[in-house]
This record gives sequence, C-alpha cells and structure tokens, in this order.
Amino acid sequence: MDKGHDRQAETAHVVRVMALVALCGCVLLAAGCTSFMGQQEKRASAQLLPTVGNQVRGTVSFVEHSDGVQVSYNLAGLPPDSDHALQVHERGDCNATDASSAGAVFAPAAERLKPGARVEGDLGNIHADSNGVATGFIVAPDVSLDGVRSVLQRAVIVHRDPIDPYAYPQRGTGPALACGLIRAQ
Repeated sequence: MDKGHDRQAETAHVVRVMALVALCGCVLLAAGCTSFMGQQEKRASAQLLPTVGNQVRGTVSFVEHSDGVQVSYNLAGLPPDSDHALQVHERGDCNATDASSAGAVFAPAAERLKPGARVEGDLGNIHADSNGVATGFIVAPDVSLDGVRSVLQRAVIVHRDPIDPYAYPQRGTGPALACGLIRAQ
C-alpha cells in the first residue's frame, strides 16, 4: 500500500508541475505576444484634392490616442502666410465642385444646438507659411475613429478662412479649398 500511495503522490506531483509549467508558458507567451505586437493604434487618413479654382492638396492623418485623436496635416498650395479652418464634415462626399456635397460640419452631440458652442468637427485653424505650406498637428479630444463620434467615412475640408469656434453668432469659414474622404488604414 505504501508503494501505491507513493506512486499516487508522485503522479499528483508530476501533474502539478506540468500544470505550473503550462501556466508559466501561457503567461510568457501572452507577454511575448503583447510586447511583440504592441497595442494597435487606430489610424485613418485622407488625401485632399483641390476644389475647382484652387491649388490646395495634401494629406491629413488621424491616430487615436487616450487623450483624443491626433490630426496631422501636410498641405501645399495655400495662400502664403494665411490661416484656415480645418473641419470634418458630416458626409464623406467630395464630388461637388465646391465640396458642398460633404454637408454640414460634423456635430453628433447636442452642442450643435447651443448658440456659440464648439462642435466636434471644428478641428481648429492651421497656418500656411510664406511658401503656402501648412504642416503640423492638432489633438482633437472630441472625436474618435469608432462609435458615435467617429470621423471615418466623413470628409475633411480646408476652408479659405479661419474660424473662432467660440464666437457668437458664428461666421462662415468661406468656401472649401480642398476636400478628402477619411478612410481607415
């Protein structure tokens, strides 16, 4: 009976060791995959093309971070030493020659109903240098790349004029200089 009991104890010990080794292997594998793959960032981009009569073109990229979406832009053909509104519009349609097919500025929340409130699609103003080139980034905390506040499949537009998003009453941003569809990468 002692031999049987010893054999059962030895078998139980081997099973516990094998379970521990398997558990450690799973933990190491998961840790290795996480560090190898990293957390995947959500990304999108838009290729902006000029509206009729304009020369503006370039790219706008979107990368979602914990504090908002980083919107990077690289645009050329703007008037030298000028400021312009960069906005996301409701529809991803740049087919109209003046980009009017993109609809209104993106505003999924009730802020659009409040006088003087800033809407999510107002990303901010950009500045063109003496060569008519604008490069930089804006952090947009009120939009995302999924869900109700997603900018995917919408249009991003560079307007002729800058905007004061807190002015009341709002004044227009002028005509669109360039328009592009925001697509996931």
